Formats: sequence, structure tokens, C-alpha cells
Amino acid sequence: MQVPVVSSRESWKRKRAKSLLKLKNGARATLNFFALWSKTLQKIGGNFGGGVQSYFLFLRFLVLLNFFSFLLIAGFVLVPSIVFRSVGASLVNSTGPEVCMEYEPNPEGLVVFYNYFLDLLSGTGFMEYSYLFYGYYNNTMVTDSNFSYNIPLAYVFTAVFYFAFCFICIIARMGTAARVAVATGGSAVGNYSMIVFTSWDYGCPGERATKLKQKNIHYQLQVDLEEESIKKRAASLTMCQKIVLYSLRVFMGFFSFGLIIAAFYGIFEATNYSQDRSGQDGIMGLIFEYLPSIVITAGNFVVPLLCDQIALVERYSPSTTVIVALLRAVFLRLVSLGVLLFTLWSQITCDGKTDSGDCEPCHYNHKFYPCWETRIGQEMYKLTLFDLLINIAVLVLVEFPRRIVVDNWSNKLAQWVGRQEFVVPANVLGLVYGQTVVWTGALFCPLLPVINTLKFILLFYFRKITLFNNCRPALKTFRSTTSTFFFLAVLLFGWILALVVMIYSLAEIRPSMGCGPFRFFPTMWSIVPTSFYNLSEVTQEFLFFIGSQAFSIPLFALLFVVMWYFIALASVYGKSVALLRAQIKLEGRDKQFLLKQIEQLSRQQQIAY
Repeated sequence: MQVPVVSSRESWKRKRAKSLLKLKNGARATLNFFALWSKTLQKIGGNFGGGVQSYFLFLRFLVLLNFFSFLLIAGFVLVPSIVFRSVGASLVNSTGPEVCMEYEPNPEGLVVFYNYFLDLLSGTGFMEYSYLFYGYYNNTMVTDSNFSYNIPLAYVFTAVFYFAFCFICIIARMGTAARVAVATGGSAVGNYSMIVFTSWDYGCPGERATKLKQKNIHYQLQVDLEEESIKKRAASLTMCQKIVLYSLRVFMGFFSFGLIIAAFYGIFEATNYSQDRSGQDGIMGLIFEYLPSIVITAGNFVVPLLCDQIALVERYSPSTTVIVALLRAVFLRLVSLGVLLFTLWSQITCDGKTDSGDCEPCHYNHKFYPCWETRIGQEMYKLTLFDLLINIAVLVLVEFPRRIVVDNWSNKLAQWVGRQEFVVPANVLGLVYGQTVVWTGALFCPLLPVINTLKFILLFYFRKITLFNNCRPALKTFRSTTSTFFFLAVLLFGWILALVVMIYSLAEIRPSMGCGPFRFFPTMWSIVPTSFYNLSEVTQEFLFFIGSQAFSIPLFALLFVVMWYFIALASVYGKSVALLRAQIKLEGRDKQFLLKQIEQLSRQQQIAY
């Protein structure tokens, strides 16, 4: 063999590339070792399949997202506010009507002990005037020769960067999920060969990991075979049967939509009833405070159950059933949150009321909402807390008793009910709903991300306990690659809804004059142009240039060219993949033809002999 001569520079490049690759693999192995819940996730994937594992991976992603979001808020808003309040930094005096400045959340005199527990659940009393809610933050502006810090400006920019950070994380994870979906082909045709010939991990450490991998491959093949059988049955339908099936699907779709509209109306009425009777003491006051949360939770529980029964009649494939159930549940859960906010905003701004005298001096309903931002933050806080309490109650009062009855009572009814299945779409929608509530309320309750972090950590262990102790493997399986991307798309829809809420709150509604860092501004966003004109002339000219057409049009053209290049590149790669798949099919047919020829020749030779 003739060995090619390699220069010293080329040899150094090869050694450097090998060293970097080795370092990269070592760093990746170290990160995987310290990854959160990595062994638990491997165990879940082996016992219950990739679909259930995708739920727990999604939950871990949300835990990390909320934790780093809290670090962002704490670093720029919470810690500076604590420091400036401790050193007694000067406040900017606000001017306005005296009636609009009245806000005293702290009760006077002695308070009954159990009221502290009620305040903890409802976010009122001692909880209302704390760093948990918007109303406790001051309009502090510290200016010195060497240092200056503006709490209102930091509050707005932190909210904007918080949403931008979450958007970047979601898009990055969606890109990863999309690459996996494209690599697997998105269907069972190419995925089957990939599973059979390339999915085995020869580095499985021990018998336990081997069995888990075998079970995981078994679930993947089960999904593929089930979807292919449904496609064959759908292809064999006659034209008349197809017309009947599609008509039935349309009718059931309108029926499920009517159920969702009825749930929205119930939320609207419950919110109005709750706000009209707010301020009462004792247990009844707590019930009235939680009435919107109770109605929303009840609607989110009952309507999806009815929609699941409707889906049995519609006869979709497993993956399509998951997507349809997710779409209906997304529309119900997220728009129900929008109905709640719309009802609250209607009362805050006196829209639709004949007697709007309460809104005239302050431009908002100061009589019932002296600090309306804190009131919205309390609603989001109660929704988050109530969701956690419901999950704990279902685990203790429903899931464990059901498992005990089914395992220890040999009755036909108990055996027919059986152990519960872990329904991935419903659980994923619960996570999306909880995260959307946090995004919506983060502007009014800055510590809501850390509360949601603790809630999701507890929820991970609750779901793990109920999965291994109370659940059986799901009878209906689905493909985890496409579903993971769809979960993130649903989460992005929730982010868009929360973004609309934030923009409307920043730009439209008059901030409360008696609380918060924006009490002396007509809108929250007004702090940005006010601070802009306090900058130096060079900085102002630079920012004006960035916002001008001379900069934005070439930037837009460059981004358009880059985007078109990647679209063209993806199209070329897609055509190449399609050609390769067609070539593989032709080669398979050629092999089948050659095998038949060999079989015929062997038979002819046997006859000749």
C-alpha cells in the first residue's frame, strides 16, 4: 500500500480536529451525566414508550426555562429593588387626583390567625403588598456621578427580554425536534428500516438498560404497524363510505365547538359574579375569589372528556387523534384564559358599562381596582396555585384509590374500569396552560416564574409516581417525533397569546396611580421614550439610525436573501432525500425480482435432475 505524504501543517490540523472531537464528546458525556432526571427519563422511555417520555422531556424543558427566567427577573428587578429599598433610595413623587392615590392593602389592627392561610391561598393581605406582586415595586430612579439605575425602565426591558428569551428557547428546541422528524421521515415507510437496522444501542450498560431499549423499540414498531393498518383500512373505503365519514367528522367538529363556546360563556359569567362579590371575609370570600379558577378547571376537565368520546366516532389515526385533541384542548384552555382577561379588563376600563363615572378621574376603575395590576397578578397566582392543588388532590383522592380498588377487588366493574392510562395530550396541555398563565402574569407578578419552577418540579415527581404505580401502558400509541414538534408549536401559540396581553397592558391601559413603578406615566411604555430623550445626542442619533429606513431596508433585504438561500437549500436536500428513497425502493424491487429468478432457476434445475 502506498501511504500518501502529509505535511506537518496538515498533520497538525488532523490532530487538532481529533482532539476537538474528543473534547466535544467528553463534554457532551459530562453534560448528559449531570443532566436533570436523565436516568428517570431513560427508565420511562423503556417502560412506556417515546410518547410518554416526550411529556417528561417537555416538562424538564419548562422547569429549566422558568428557572433561568427567574434569574433574569431577579438580577435586573428583584435584587435592585431590595437593595434600593434597604438603603432608602429616593422615590419620584407622582402627581394626580388624590382619589386615585388611595391604596392601602395592609389591614389595620389584629388579624385572625386563619386569615393568614386564606391570604396565602388568595394572594391578599400580607401577600398583596410584597415583592410577589407589581404594587410593591417603587418608581425608584437612582442617579449618581458614577452610577444610575432606573427601576421602571428595568421593569419594562426585563419583561421584554424575558419574552424574547423564552421565544428563542422555544424556536431552538423546535428546530431540534424538526430535524429529528425530518431524519425519521415522519412516516412508517422509512422509519421501519431505520428502527430494525440502526436503532440498537450496542453500548447499553447491563441487562436492565438492554430490556428498556428492547421495550422502547417495541413501542416504536407498534406505532408504525398501527398507523399503517389504519391507512390501509382508510384506503379501502368506498366513495359513499368516505362521504359518510367526512360528514360525520364535520358534524362532530361543530358539536365539540359548541361545547367549547358554552364553557367560555360559563367563565365569563363566573368572573363577573366573582368580581361583584370580591372583598368578603372568611371561607365564602375565598370561594368567590377562586370561582373563576374553579369554573376554568371544571371546563378544562369536562369538555376534553366529551371531545375524547367524540374522537372515537371520528376514527382518525393515532397521531391525527392526538393532534385533533390537542387543537381542541388548546383552543379551550388558552382562549378561556383570554376570556378571563377580557372580562377583567372590561371591568377595569369600564367598557360596556352605562355608569362609567368611576373611570373618569383616573381613566380606570379606581373604586374597585385601586391597583389593577396587582389584581390581575392575583388572578394568575390563584390559577397557578389552584392547578397545583388540583393535581395533588387528583393523585391522592382519585388515582391511588382507583389503583387500590382495581388491584384488590375482583369485580367485573373494577376490571372493566381497570388502571388508568397516562394520556399524553391532556397532560401536555396542562403544562402549556400553566406556562401560558405564568407568561401572562409575569408582568404583574414578577415571582411567578420561580413559583412555576417549584410547581413543575413537584409535578414531575407526582407524575412519575402515578405513572409507575397507578398507570398501565397506553392502548393507543402515537409517534413521539412529530408530537414533540407539535407540543412546542402549541407552546408557541400560548406564548403569542401572552405576548398580546403584555403589549396591550404596556401600551393601552393607564397604570395605577397609587402603586407600582409606573404610577406617574400615562402608559407603562411611556418610560422608554422619556428615558430615550435623556440620553446623549450621539446615542440618540445612533438609535435613530438603527430605526431609520436607511438601516432597516438593507437589513430586511439581507435577511430575505439569507432566508431564501436556506429555503432553497432545504428544497434541494428534500429532493435529494426523495430521490434516494425512490432509489432504495427500486433496489428493493430489483432484489425481489432477482430472488424470484433464482428461485425459478433452482426449480428448473431440480426438475431437470
